[in-house]
Amino acid sequence: MIEIKNLSHAYAKKNVLDNISLHIEKYERCALVGRNGAGKSTMIHTMLGLIPLQKGTIHLGGISNKKQDWKSVVSYLPEKFNLYPHLTGEENMRFFASLLSKSIDENKIGEKLKLVSLGEAGKDQITTYSKGMLQRLGLAVILYYDSDIIILDEPTSGLDPVGRAEILSIIKSLTNKTILMASHHLNEIEEVCTHVAFLEKGKITKYPIEEFLSVDLKERQQ
Repeated sequence: MIEIKNLSHAYAKKNVLDNISLHIEKYERCALVGRNGAGKSTMIHTMLGLIPLQKGTIHLGGISNKKQDWKSVVSYLPEKFNLYPHLTGEENMRFFASLLSKSIDENKIGEKLKLVSLGEAGKDQITTYSKGMLQRLGLAVILYYDSDIIILDEPTSGLDPVGRAEILSIIKSLTNKTILMASHHLNEIEEVCTHVAFLEKGKITKYPIEEFLSVDLKERQQ
């Protein structure tokens, strides 16, 4: 579902991504792991066309990311999702749904809000929401799009333990989606992911989760 080949990206002649290749199969939940500055955001933003592709090829759902069609199979939840504070949860959902189609499915909006435990709270203005509720609303929006591939950038960042557990439970339930999730929380990765893509010194190595957990950190950095 996600195929990256020979991807390189440099800033001021310094290679952040050095000829990396990564293949993520359908229905895998793959964590993208690396130190701060390792290039995780660069990789994700290049995949999504938010920064120019310098070298290599990227296919998402079998479609080159140079073509606009790939957007029909991918949804992206950034670390901070820009919602509209003067609107309710339901109104935010309707606005983002309208970007997909003029025909808004009210039943689907209700279904996704219930999935993220915001059924009743959907009628409230989101200025009353906690950070965890806002993050769950962002997740509800991208789930409304029903894309085959979901890319998540630090989806539990800044959440308390309860909010974190709620987000992880939702992600774990998405067994019919292919997920790439940037995270630096090892316990979360172990809980929800099937594989890990470890990015270090411009190179990437993919492991099954059990193998990643058994490999010494010093070995991973070599």
